[in-house]
Amino acid sequence: MAEQQFASDNYAGICPEAFDAMQAANAGHAPAYGADSWTQAAADGFRRLFETDCEVFFVFNGTAANSLALASLCQSYHSVICADSAHIETDECGAPEFFSNGSKLLTAATEDGKLTPDIVRAIAGKRTDIHFPKPRAVTLTQATETGRVYTPDEIAAVSAVCRGAGLRLHMDGARFANACASLDASPAVLTWKAGVDVLCFGGTKNGMAVGEAVIFFDRRLAEDFDYRCKQAGQLASKMRYLSAPWVGMLESGAWLGNARHANDCARRLAQGIADVPDVSLAAPVEANGVFLNLPPAVQEGLRARGWQFYGFIGGASRFMFAWDSDPARVDALARDIRLCAMPAAA
Repeated sequence: MAEQQFASDNYAGICPEAFDAMQAANAGHAPAYGADSWTQAAADGFRRLFETDCEVFFVFNGTAANSLALASLCQSYHSVICADSAHIETDECGAPEFFSNGSKLLTAATEDGKLTPDIVRAIAGKRTDIHFPKPRAVTLTQATETGRVYTPDEIAAVSAVCRGAGLRLHMDGARFANACASLDASPAVLTWKAGVDVLCFGGTKNGMAVGEAVIFFDRRLAEDFDYRCKQAGQLASKMRYLSAPWVGMLESGAWLGNARHANDCARRLAQGIADVPDVSLAAPVEANGVFLNLPPAVQEGLRARGWQFYGFIGGASRFMFAWDSDPARVDALARDIRLCAMPAAA
């Protein structure tokens, strides 16, 4: 078995709770296309978790979840306000524009990847003439691409601007569970109670093999969303294998426990290298990612020792932690960072 790497939380396998639920769902036959009991149980589980009668859909991946959710909010002549580092802008190959038949992304330069009321207000009011795509939606990434989390008050403040400007609020929650764990806040408090209209809740980075949940808190916005999923190739014929893992994750509480462990490992690394000369945090550690300013020699030294990691926003080196990250392996990374940064001490 290869040693753990922290280049991405996508490297991790399936957590036991998700795997066991999928195995249980594999017994016998079940109706197709979401008419099975597992899909109903997963949807009901989300309604209990969020304390509201939301509409729930299951898709294969985050790109589809975000793109189809935004397409449900926008016409082709609309636009979506997002941070310039947002995943929908930098890593989804134009899918949001494609599935909305051309809705333009209006990006805002931010240091931490977080939108503010002033930013949203400025972009939404920049132009109102018919020659410019009409702002229709705002998207928040929770946690952001630099590992920052939006507090309930921050979300509510953006939502207030959205309501005043006639904008819908979407949340890209690929690491939503990590934000809940970081803030010790309930899913309801971080979404619809703060004014979020639709959430894409990430399962893949939280311990599942595949699958995201698209959750509409305003059920009217979900009209014909099942048709969008079908047209986009996101309607799983054997839907129980997408939905059953969610049953295991929600009923066991693993969705939150996994996130807490990943966050703890991120903090463990940050604490382990806090006093290393010439190594610093490029962003506060608030979720399951650590972004480090590493001298080129340290980066080269780590790669020579077999460590895999990505160069990321602003030139930082990114390390991501997952549900199964081994604290001993985290400590080994911290030691190697120290050795590479302090060769004389080695």
